[in-house]
Amino acid sequence: MKLLLDTHTLLWWLGDDIRLGTRARQLIGDPANDVLVSIVSLWEIVVKTRIGKLTGNIEEIAGILPHEGFELLSIDTGHLRVLAGLPMHHRDPFDHLLIAQAVAENATFISDDRNVARYQLPLVACSDAASPAGQG
Repeated sequence: MKLLLDTHTLLWWLGDDIRLGTRARQLIGDPANDVLVSIVSLWEIVVKTRIGKLTGNIEEIAGILPHEGFELLSIDTGHLRVLAGLPMHHRDPFDHLLIAQAVAENATFISDDRNVARYQLPLVACSDAASPAGQG
């Protein structure tokens, strides 16, 4: 299975956060799955760190990804084509591009963002408490 981690999912994984539930942990930790981390997430971490909404060391995070077995996903024109046709269910530009990448890559998106469930893509909730829009 190919997985794309939302930014908060990545941070919860790296921080061993209890908000990341059993199912999400199993999927991410399964060596049979391809786990993608988008450059968009790294960009979001840098932007939010700069404005004081987040604390993160981008060098440390980027350096950990290969050791976790995660593949860094760049942005390509296929992702932008999907983005151009994506409905505007909400206004977060980071989420829009992450969702477009998940669609273009045929990846299951792992997120707890309620807005993501409004898009047509395979989705797994981070938490065990709820599965967005009954998917996952």
